[in-house]
Amino acid sequence: MKLIARILVAIAANAIALWVAAAYIPGFSLTNDPKQLVKIALIFTLLNFILKPILKLVLGPMIVLTLGLGLVLVNAGILYVLDKISAGLTIQNVPALIYATLLIGAINFVFHLVEKK
Repeated sequence: MKLIARILVAIAANAIALWVAAAYIPGFSLTNDPKQLVKIALIFTLLNFILKPILKLVLGPMIVLTLGLGLVLVNAGILYVLDKISAGLTIQNVPALIYATLLIGAINFVFHLVEKK
């Protein structure tokens, strides 16, 4: 039961983070349909659960050499893959991708801090 709650919190956090990024970052646009937003957040959560550990393993030496800043590239890569496989999300340029990555990462960090308490 705890795993299901964790997954639901992750989906909600990702949905809120994607919505905030779409609201405040020019060049990052998201559909206005709530069902589509939940679908995109679900895909993003699945990519984080499946693809992120693989990328961390492959890019581990780079992450260590950059003192953790390589994780921004891992998160940007996942967001880029989400852009390519999702019709409701559009990232127009690289600065929008980087800013969205940083904002979504910060929001997820806060949500996961609250979840652990």
